[in-house]
Amino acid sequence: MTQIGLHHFGENVNKFEEEISNYVGAKNGAALSAGTAAIHMAFKALDVKKGDIVFCSSLTFSATANPIIYQNATPVFIDSERDTWNMDPEALEKAFKKYPNPKAVIVVHLYGTPAKIDKIKEICNKYNTPLVEDAAESLGATFNGKQTGTFGNYGIYSFNGNKIITTSGGGMIVSDNEEKIAKVRFWSTQSREKARHYEHKEIGYNYRMSNIVAGIGRGQLKVLDERIEQKTNIYNTYKEAFKDIEDIEMQPVPENAKPNHWLSVITLKETSKVKPIDIFEALEKENIESRPVWKPMHMQPVFKDYDFIKIEEQAVSEDLFNRGVCLPSDTKMTKEEQQVVIDIIKGLWN
Repeated sequence: MTQIGLHHFGENVNKFEEEISNYVGAKNGAALSAGTAAIHMAFKALDVKKGDIVFCSSLTFSATANPIIYQNATPVFIDSERDTWNMDPEALEKAFKKYPNPKAVIVVHLYGTPAKIDKIKEICNKYNTPLVEDAAESLGATFNGKQTGTFGNYGIYSFNGNKIITTSGGGMIVSDNEEKIAKVRFWSTQSREKARHYEHKEIGYNYRMSNIVAGIGRGQLKVLDERIEQKTNIYNTYKEAFKDIEDIEMQPVPENAKPNHWLSVITLKETSKVKPIDIFEALEKENIESRPVWKPMHMQPVFKDYDFIKIEEQAVSEDLFNRGVCLPSDTKMTKEEQQVVIDIIKGLWN
């Protein structure tokens, strides 16, 4: 007989956790209300607390760094390298020399392009420091054939409205550590103990994904591979269209990585007569949205007092922010609509 109860999470949540974990090759997953909640729970699972230092990619969205502060810990931001635009292993090594005992490292796979995750993992192992992968933008992207989000101790995915597959809002944490993921589920459901009455021995969070949202996610997961293909076509179309304009460079793709091309992003050469603002404004006139590359965390007013570790004199992340343009990359965009974007941009050089 079906259990009749006051409330139940429902089958979709369990199944969605299972299906995402199977897709990426992780042993366990917990479906949560947002990718940010998933990062927060990863830090809690690693017992990040006041006085701890966490190394964090600087070139990212603030959701990567905010949960460090939720746990009253101290972020130290790490610059990017030019091959992938992601955390520079050399700068990470430098950070370890300056701060020998960080509690964790969080690395981002920016715009769906995998970081040099083998090198980063090697450095973390050398210093015996847990690694969290913010794969919010990179679901389905692989490095050496292995899914992003499965190299570290914890991997984070986002199903926000703008992501490659969406549940409107939501996220997931995956790990091979079954005990910790069970604990995350517990914390995320208000840390309610197994008792007849409501019993709480720990502070909890209202972070669990709802059954309806998980149902949407299960439907979306069926088209993930198709979406990656569409996103890759969008990237390749831009690449082909701009190949004769030497001022334009696409975000590079490292040879052992297969990005999901969540966003197609270009940089303009320093010497280019056309500046990012010219592209933003020309597209805006036609009601087409484009935007700058993420403003690095170390440049954000809220994080200005935290340390930033770089190798080059001019920070790579700052340089990319100054010269970068995120192009329209929606899978609903038609070939004709993409051609309009291309024609407007090319027109600026004529």
